[in-house]
Amino acid sequence: MMTMFKTRPTVLTFALLFAANAASAQDANYGYPIAIIEQRLRNDAFNILDLRGSRREDDRTSRVTLAFQDSSVMLAKWAKAPSRFGEIFNNVPRYEVAAYEIQKLFLPPAEHVVPPTVMRAFDIDWYNTIDPLARPTFEGTRSVIVVLQYWLANVGSANVFDRRRFDRDTAYARHLANLNVLTYLIRHNDANAGNILVSTDTTNPRVFAVDNGVAFEAEASNRGTEWREMRVNRIPASTVERLKNITRESLDRALSVVTEFGINNGRLAPAAATAPISTDGTRHNAERVQFGLTPREIDGVWNRLQNLLRRVEQGRIGTF
Repeated sequence: MMTMFKTRPTVLTFALLFAANAASAQDANYGYPIAIIEQRLRNDAFNILDLRGSRREDDRTSRVTLAFQDSSVMLAKWAKAPSRFGEIFNNVPRYEVAAYEIQKLFLPPAEHVVPPTVMRAFDIDWYNTIDPLARPTFEGTRSVIVVLQYWLANVGSANVFDRRRFDRDTAYARHLANLNVLTYLIRHNDANAGNILVSTDTTNPRVFAVDNGVAFEAEASNRGTEWREMRVNRIPASTVERLKNITRESLDRALSVVTEFGINNGRLAPAAATAPISTDGTRHNAERVQFGLTPREIDGVWNRLQNLLRRVEQGRIGTF
């Protein structure tokens, strides 16, 4: 049973526990291994200890403090999917999950640039205890779909792209280049401050893309589009080799359906991905709901991938 409490002393206590977990984890930015984060965000029961705007009180997204049955605590970004159609500009759940999934084709977990991002469905009766005005995401169902993304520790938005550091710091250069490959492939169209973050841990200077809803075929935001281009002039040779192993078929398998729910008595439950039921991105019939990229959007990823590999082969983008 998922319930909600807002007791600030409790939140502060668990925030200290979170910081301690992060300090002893695989790096300074994660409190738990990737697989555990995915499992907890996607499936595990939790209590909500605190829910507040990510950047301000009326923000579209929230920062949520989740307490699980084993007493572990995790912070996450919480973004409710739009009702009726399941997506609008700057709130496209399938883009957020697709950005997370596509990196798995060319980056090992220790080099991921998008933190764990999943979709989860909640019963409308429970959701109304949080938001009395909320309505089911799709007509004829009794569920609200939410994007949950792990909230990174020890990151900031200042000096994310530092050309001098890129030239002298190999570790930073590797992480920044991998980030740029991802933002180029997904056609990241929103350079708003806070969407791209850098670790404050100088010994492992990872770089992250934490908001990827304006990407792929989305129109550009008014905050800049520089991350949809290749801004770096060299990328890791190991990344290039993994990119070469991506096929059009593997893109289809990874991106055609990134999340699927079955419908039982109007309620959505996680289901294994099946063949796309239409060529739309968000698909809904009487039996299931699917989220994925359209054939045109996957074609765009494929074409950008081939262009990037040609530029490397021609020496216009170097390797290290």
